[in-house]
Amino acid sequence: MTETVLTNARIVCPDRELQGTVVIEDGCIADILPSSLPDGVDLRGAILIPGIIDIHTDYLEREISPRPSAKIPLELALHTMDMRALSCGLTTISTAARISEEREGHMGSWRGDGLSLAKRFQELIPDMRAHHMIHIRWSTNFEPVAEILDELLELKSIANLVFNDDTPGQRQFRDIEALLQQRVNRQGISIEEARKHMQERMEKASKVNNRMQVKSRVAGKIPLGSHDDTTIDHVLEAFASDATLSEMPCSIEAARKAKELGMMVCMGAPNYYRGGSHCGNLACHDAMAENLVDIICSDYHFPSMLACAIRMVEEGMSLSAAINLFTLNPARHLGLGAITGSIEVGKRADLVAFHPHNGYGDVARVWVQGEERFSSLIDRTRQSNEGAMESPYRDKEAVSAD
Repeated sequence: MTETVLTNARIVCPDRELQGTVVIEDGCIADILPSSLPDGVDLRGAILIPGIIDIHTDYLEREISPRPSAKIPLELALHTMDMRALSCGLTTISTAARISEEREGHMGSWRGDGLSLAKRFQELIPDMRAHHMIHIRWSTNFEPVAEILDELLELKSIANLVFNDDTPGQRQFRDIEALLQQRVNRQGISIEEARKHMQERMEKASKVNNRMQVKSRVAGKIPLGSHDDTTIDHVLEAFASDATLSEMPCSIEAARKAKELGMMVCMGAPNYYRGGSHCGNLACHDAMAENLVDIICSDYHFPSMLACAIRMVEEGMSLSAAINLFTLNPARHLGLGAITGSIEVGKRADLVAFHPHNGYGDVARVWVQGEERFSSLIDRTRQSNEGAMESPYRDKEAVSAD
């Protein structure tokens, strides 16, 4: 039996905080004590939370293509993403692989072969330090799909599948003129030619909807969701397809309907941290004001996750309630709530010790299944004890995530 004792920590449990000690045995949490012990790893008052669970990130794109014409090998890109995630407090990361009929781009790009990426990704996952999974962004407007779905279901690391209707004129892609200009700039063609191609694509997409085929083969095997729901009809269609998640809804009406139907709602951390959507869609703050948000994902920026949690506390939320949005609730969506996502006896010891600093989370140490996988040499203890995130919320009990 291997034992690790983490002591003198501000421990964030699902519904409370306590100053004390976490005992780890064989990769799992064996005990939580409301006192410090003389022996063990002294965390010097750091905040100790469950490892962040990111159910959707496109971060890999920026490691694979740091410049539009500069391509980095997948092995190096994944290693760098892995270390970047740990340094930001993420211990479970679901990286997007887009599945559509467009497969002419390089692996890992928006128009690349998402199925090949998912297969290669699974091969490389054992070499990484954090837990990595595959988030399938599934285009709803292509056929045939049966063979692809069968191949996906053979992969053990699929986290979830989210319907992603990217038809021009719909959802996030409502501004046709802006899309046309993007195509003109990217492909070096005339506006007339771009318009002709887009019209052909819209007509083709309007004739295909593969959601029910996905439902018949996948429902009950991996969690399903829907991306960029904008209207109530979008949400109803997703719900009929067995989606239990509305991911980044574009309107407050869509978010309300999703909650009414019992679906979970996920919003992006950069949206909250920046104070609004970068593309003019629903602001996370507005959705949270109506208690519509269950999960926060990184979307495309890992550091925003802990920074959001800190800002939520500064704006009046209890620390436990804030952390649940990044840990316990995502675990429940993925069907992992019984084994991870919270600091509770018996759960996997994926843990993050951090200090608030200048409005963001400065990660000091990270453990994955009880093994230390990241450690910072910078000691923020003095700064963090000078009033950051102190008593106004420490004694508040969080609302249970149930």
